[in-house]
Amino acid sequence: MKQNILILASLACLGLAIPAAYATDTLFLSQNVITMERGKRSSQPLAVAVTGERISWIGPLDEARQQQQSHTKVIDLGERALLPGFIDAHGHISSVGIVAQLANVASPPVGPVTNMDELVKVLQAHIRNNEIAPGEWVVGRGYDDSLLAEERHPTRDDLDRASSEHPIMLIHVSGHLAAANSRALARAGINDETPNPDGGVIRRYADSNRPNGVLEETAASSVRAYMMEAIKDPVASIKLAMEEYAKNGITTAQDGGSSPQSVALLKAADQAGYVNLDVIAFPQGQTDERATLDAFEFGSYQGRIKIGGIKLMLDGSPQGKTAYMTKPYFIAPDGQTADYRGYPIIPQPRVSELVSTYFAADVPVIAHANGDAAADMLIEAVSETAYQKDHRTVMIHAQTVREDQLTAMKTLGMVPSYFAAHSFYWGDWHRDSVFGVERASRISPTASTVARAMWFTVHNDSPVVPPDVMRLLWATTNRLTRSDQVLGRNQRIATYDALRAVTINAAYQHFEEDLKGSIEVGKQADLVVLSTDPLSLPASDLLQVEVEATYSRGRKVF
Repeated sequence: MKQNILILASLACLGLAIPAAYATDTLFLSQNVITMERGKRSSQPLAVAVTGERISWIGPLDEARQQQQSHTKVIDLGERALLPGFIDAHGHISSVGIVAQLANVASPPVGPVTNMDELVKVLQAHIRNNEIAPGEWVVGRGYDDSLLAEERHPTRDDLDRASSEHPIMLIHVSGHLAAANSRALARAGINDETPNPDGGVIRRYADSNRPNGVLEETAASSVRAYMMEAIKDPVASIKLAMEEYAKNGITTAQDGGSSPQSVALLKAADQAGYVNLDVIAFPQGQTDERATLDAFEFGSYQGRIKIGGIKLMLDGSPQGKTAYMTKPYFIAPDGQTADYRGYPIIPQPRVSELVSTYFAADVPVIAHANGDAAADMLIEAVSETAYQKDHRTVMIHAQTVREDQLTAMKTLGMVPSYFAAHSFYWGDWHRDSVFGVERASRISPTASTVARAMWFTVHNDSPVVPPDVMRLLWATTNRLTRSDQVLGRNQRIATYDALRAVTINAAYQHFEEDLKGSIEVGKQADLVVLSTDPLSLPASDLLQVEVEATYSRGRKVF
């Protein structure tokens, strides 16, 4: 079979059809096939044959019978749509299943918490239902100060109400801050004398050095290090994540900012047979670049896992008000002055040094840059190199990139990957508290990017928000906030362009456009079946479209 697949791929590269002698395993028939090939912006009636892991033939419905053998499984989709499988342009799949084992302290629609009293009750119920003994860690994920009635972060005093016998740590919805109770702070060695670490802040009570329990960026690392103590079965959590991604039509997932432990976890889960999607990991690479280069084999799949490059973290979160901006926040966070602009996690010379080192090793770079000042840092680092190859450096999130920055990024061959779901989840917060109307209206400037004919992608950054691709497409095309207001009407794009951002563009971002991202002969049979043709609907109705089936490498996984 492996030899057959190589033959199929070779024929496809030559632009030749696959001979009928290669028996068709599965034959899809649909009135609405969206191939995502360049220049084909509408659905069409087609038959698609799959042999092994590859697409072996595509043709008119009335010629499909020629591809059918006695063992061929024929799937007649009727009016249901067939598309290439969705590709996760940025997320953390190793964390998605783990989060399912933590206390859900998110606000609707993801979780139940709307105020501090409910937060305390959820934590107490989690302790009780999971029989967590005194002294054992209690970890929650997803609290959002912008959606709590009190409009603030939980403090050590709030969390001490939930339990003073357990160390409690809550991870902010952005993943960039944490809140800890008194026992957790003591366990992590954080007290009145503990200084702020580089790239982080220990928030303190007013007119005092006493930590209030809220920890920003690198300051949260000392408590986050204990998170895995709350996980009972890490390997099985990967199986849960696979199921969650597959039911959303995703056939290639990303694990951004992987630790050596999370890469080992993914590989162990793959060996156990739990991994049925392709996973591309990008280890965190800003601590010791030489050790990172020595530790990983980059660029090829081992089983279903590939190390695709490295990830850098340049700044924080806009909703957490730690992103590094060129202009002050609309309303400064507690304890900051009116000229507060956030801060970088690492300085410019270090960013330039890291980019140069990884470019020299031919290792792709993706870099988290939410604020436009952080975007300037990445652009400067890339522009300083003499690297001539196709590097496709990805600016992850790119929430506030300016027009001049987009022009520079196109010239440099960089790819913005927008956290476009922000317009729904935090659009009102960005407009009213973080950026003000003008800047908030052009977060994730997808229309500006389309106008420049640039490669770009969109993502959910799961587990920050669920890996719901249809909601991501809806958010990208409609830009509606929770209060049902349009945030940046002139940055809305067409459904087809949004679909490109989660298919062929995302394949390009990962250097896999010859293998994935469109329905073409010789490409991997990664396919998703939707309940209806999304191109036939107004963008406002995209949330009505359901994922009905997902196929990864020719096998049904949902």
